[in-house]
Amino acid sequence: MLRISGRTRPIHRTLASFGTPIIKEINRLLIANRGEIAIRVMKTARKMGIESVAVFSDVDRNALFVKKADKLGPAAAAQSYLNIDRIIDTAIKSDAQAIHPGYGFLSENAKFAEQCAEAGLVFIGPPVRAIRDMGTKSLAKRIMQDAKVPVVEGFHGSDQSDGNLKAHAERIGYPVMLKAVYGGGGKEFDEKLASARNEAMKSFGNDEMLVEKFVERPRHVEVQVFGDHHGNYVHLWERDCSVQRRHQKIIEEAPAPLISTDLVEWQLKVAQGEMLPLKQEQIPLNGHAFECRVYTEDTKGGTFMPTAGRLDYVSFPTNARVDTGVVSGDEVSVHYDPLIAKVVVWGANRAVAAAKLDAALLGTRISGLPTNIQFVRTILVHPEFAKGNVYTDFIPDYQAELFSEVHQSDEELAEGAIGLALLSRPVHPVGPFQQIPFFRLNHAAQQTYKLGEKEVTLSFLRNDNIEVSFGDQKRCVKHSDVVMNEHSIRYTLEMDGRRWIAEVIRLPNSALICGSGQAEYSTSTVNFIEESTAGSAGSIQHVQAPMPGIVEKVLVNAGDEGSYTLQGRLSIVFTWEKC
Repeated sequence: MLRISGRTRPIHRTLASFGTPIIKEINRLLIANRGEIAIRVMKTARKMGIESVAVFSDVDRNALFVKKADKLGPAAAAQSYLNIDRIIDTAIKSDAQAIHPGYGFLSENAKFAEQCAEAGLVFIGPPVRAIRDMGTKSLAKRIMQDAKVPVVEGFHGSDQSDGNLKAHAERIGYPVMLKAVYGGGGKEFDEKLASARNEAMKSFGNDEMLVEKFVERPRHVEVQVFGDHHGNYVHLWERDCSVQRRHQKIIEEAPAPLISTDLVEWQLKVAQGEMLPLKQEQIPLNGHAFECRVYTEDTKGGTFMPTAGRLDYVSFPTNARVDTGVVSGDEVSVHYDPLIAKVVVWGANRAVAAAKLDAALLGTRISGLPTNIQFVRTILVHPEFAKGNVYTDFIPDYQAELFSEVHQSDEELAEGAIGLALLSRPVHPVGPFQQIPFFRLNHAAQQTYKLGEKEVTLSFLRNDNIEVSFGDQKRCVKHSDVVMNEHSIRYTLEMDGRRWIAEVIRLPNSALICGSGQAEYSTSTVNFIEESTAGSAGSIQHVQAPMPGIVEKVLVNAGDEGSYTLQGRLSIVFTWEKC
């Protein structure tokens, strides 16, 4: 089944030789990707009058980006978004003139770009040769050196003998890095080199190596370069992607161009033979921008365990640009990267932009799965981050501070308990006693709530005043301006001279409370690892995996010896896509 939308323009097909870039008018575009990037491409294509064809896996059948789709393959990525033959066949059958690969998946696959050209399809991305050159580290370094671009000191020549590589390592000075061209030091060099060669051969079918000086506290900086078919090139300045976990970006920042650039629109125009919209001097800098990647993962203790399941509630702020592929009720699958959104802000300077990002994240409401939002907010207020002292090991180096136990403030406890109390009021009260909740004739009504490890008692006084007790402490809080609907309640609180607005969102099995912080109070808890001592001493009756995933191998059989024999033995191997 094929669903498409947009206005139709005449199709002009042109053939191109294998080595010549294909340039043609595009009126229908297949997007070989999913989630937020698919939606971003669709949005721009629709603005330009280009129809979008989205391919989707079984798992993504009900995803937000599936609006005009021709079904493609089963759920596993290797059989859908990475299936080159099926994607190209779908593009041809849907009368698309071009394929946009988005990022990840096939976007840097030279074979895919090559086969697009062979099929007469425009590949929205770099030419085949550029993709190949970028994929070979030694050749990429040689190209950079020829262009007088500084590179890390090292060796990437043709003499690949162990002795020559070791001589260059000693010339550069230890420590050094050994890298597979296609993908310690000192007395351990020979052993590490042999291991690296073996791994390279298994992964890439080539054991060619390069040696580079080890850079301590490196920064991950990218420069975006744009070119057209007329010999015009511009750069869009640099972006720092140094704040990472497991070598994946969490925060990106950049000095911001003065003008608002839709790079997807640039891509589609260039693919149709148009010239770049701007020259370099027309892209000055103005202010600072941040982008935060929002993942569904458990950040406690620095584990960053990916999570899967239902997103009960999703709401993003209007004071930031948000690229997302999810809405309330969507499922996050174990088959794909748990990235659910990118939040982008701009400010007059770095400090202002960081404050805006913090405010945008505070205004983001997500329930059902844990996210990295609060963790990113912790990074934003770290003094070294504020100074701009970021590098790729920033998170592990400051782990003790970034993952220190966070205790709820009195304001958060107060807004949580009062929110739960307000939630118990009927939306449409009948009679005076329902209009005045917790009313007592001769004494103040009391209600106690268990919020995490804390018990909070509310005593309802007169004139909208509430006495809030946290153990031995008592504080007076005034609540006002209560606005209720079927799904949420907004209310204003005042305590110790501070006034703020909070909100409680009604969910099927929990309440999401947002204001000074964000907390979800559920009627049930989930234990990731559960052990029972019901059997013999020390036996494990039930074990649950620390994260959802795909079982790759089972290394035990029915009838194997019990827990004493199996203890410490590898039993199951399971994976998560790009975790």
